[in-house]
Amino acid sequence: MNSTRIFPLLKTIKMGAYELPNRVAMAAMTRMRADPITGTPNDLHIKYYSERAEGSGFILTECSPISTQAEGFPGAAGIYKPEHIEGWKKVNDAVHQVNGRIFLQIWHSGRTNRIAPVGPSPIAMRVESSTSEKGWEDGLTPKELTESEILQIVEEFRVGAENALRAGFDGIQLHGANGYLIDEFLRDCSNKRNDQFGGSIENRCKFPLMVMDALISVFGADKIGIKLSPVSRYQDMYDSDPEALMKYLLPELSKRNIAFVELYRPPEFMPMPNFYGIKGEDQMPTIYKTLRQYFNGVLIANNSFDWESGNQIIESGEADMVTFGRPFISNPDLIQRWVNGWDLNVADYTKFFGGGAEGYCDYPKYEKKIEVNK
Repeated sequence: MNSTRIFPLLKTIKMGAYELPNRVAMAAMTRMRADPITGTPNDLHIKYYSERAEGSGFILTECSPISTQAEGFPGAAGIYKPEHIEGWKKVNDAVHQVNGRIFLQIWHSGRTNRIAPVGPSPIAMRVESSTSEKGWEDGLTPKELTESEILQIVEEFRVGAENALRAGFDGIQLHGANGYLIDEFLRDCSNKRNDQFGGSIENRCKFPLMVMDALISVFGADKIGIKLSPVSRYQDMYDSDPEALMKYLLPELSKRNIAFVELYRPPEFMPMPNFYGIKGEDQMPTIYKTLRQYFNGVLIANNSFDWESGNQIIESGEADMVTFGRPFISNPDLIQRWVNGWDLNVADYTKFFGGGAEGYCDYPKYEKKIEVNK
């Protein structure tokens, strides 16, 4: 690489309360390595997160449920039990020992829960099926949340934030993307309510903004972010007017002076049937250019970026940082490899979800081979 050039991704940036050494962050990724019964983080998490935090701007954890109802799959590391706090403390201590910064991605699975789903409306998520002639089938119909239950979930998010603070996290990202509960309230495919939490864009944004305010009350706005996926089709999601939705929501987030918004761009990493006749990338072809104007904080680009495209999106001014997922899975020293032009480890897709150390925290750091003349 040209050592005289200062690459955009390597420039420092102020994000909320933090002065970050660069604009490279690790995205939140489902890895399912916690105890499947208790949801407690373990020694695997300590190694995995601390190695990837070293040298990064900051890192995001996997999505962390705020209650048993919020869990979407086994092996998610929770944030609602004392043992969760103690497990995360060990992770965060290790991250801070390498001068890293770590944000908890706080989460409610909503209608994607495979046992007892809940949601804004009793609309089942359609899922792929190898046995159905249609190629898909309806999942479980979620229980429609009452207004009092919605307020209870807001409180659970607040308590989760308090637990995260006790565990030593540097901040929190609300998972408002990818078809989970917050996203389900935002988008009109899944929210058909006719009360104060449904109907108009303002009403559909009410619950997500209440949750943001609860998180802010614990950590302060300058340590809070949110992930959004306004045109994603993942988990059977769609909105009829995503720009109008973001044109209201993003300024509301700006008013709160939060640290960052992370925007997920299509196409999907794990494609699912598109039931709506238009792809997300066609519905909003220039997602960052289109939405940049509506948010005045740090805007983070996400999904399928590499070193070259990451630098390009920063240089264009359409985003301020980039979160990388899959490259970080197999390269704990990703930034050092990019800067030095070293080859990247190849990720084993069969070991992304669940299991033990293999395919999780056993990828080696780069070792320069020394040629010995014989």
